[in-house]
Amino acid sequence: MKKVLMFSYSIIAYIIGFASLLLWIVSVSHLVPEISIDQPQRMAFFPALLKNLSLVALFGLQHSIMARKSFKSFLTKYIPRPIERSTFVLISGLLLILLVNQWEPMGGLVWEVTSGSVLFYVIYVLFFTGWAILFISSFLINHFDLFGLRQTYLELQNKPYTKLKFKVFSFYKHVRHPLYFGGILGLWATPTMTMTHLIFAIALTSYFVIGTLFEERDLKKEFGELYKSYQAKTPMLIPFIKRNKS
Repeated sequence: MKKVLMFSYSIIAYIIGFASLLLWIVSVSHLVPEISIDQPQRMAFFPALLKNLSLVALFGLQHSIMARKSFKSFLTKYIPRPIERSTFVLISGLLLILLVNQWEPMGGLVWEVTSGSVLFYVIYVLFFTGWAILFISSFLINHFDLFGLRQTYLELQNKPYTKLKFKVFSFYKHVRHPLYFGGILGLWATPTMTMTHLIFAIALTSYFVIGTLFEERDLKKEFGELYKSYQAKTPMLIPFIKRNKS
């Protein structure tokens, strides 16, 4: 019964985590005005900026702290190990929903591409390409392990959990973190860049870069020289940029 409950918990966490990603994508797409981050301005610029940066800081701190091995060891003293990842996904999903839902519009127009022009459609192709790269990358590294379902499913089947092996293929041949690259591309490829969207993109891109640096440190500890060799010849976030061999 306990294993069934853990698996059910992981499914709920997965649904919330996945739904939060979809909400995030739609909120920056300018395709559904009702849930867009670009609503009419309600607050003065600086209070809105402070609130927005606080929301990003909350989201970023939760990710950075809960992703650390030391915190995972602490957490699993109080919850079963198989649902540790699902708990991370659940809290991350709820905070991402909070971030999008509570994001304060800030007004202002940075650029706007004419609707129906060739450039307008090119930008939207880049937008959807970025998010496609993000989702495809999650499956390349094992989507269900990333979202915590594999852990509880193995427990349900009375099978031991095995760590994922380090593999370099597909997008990972060209960039070390294609999942983050896809998210950054999706954030910045917009035909209408408002100040609201610009701050959103800058803040989350900054988090991606900081989060990547923490993740790289953990990967070097886990995979040692194997990852250092990969790191030396593959760019971190921008694909197809040649590395300096020296």
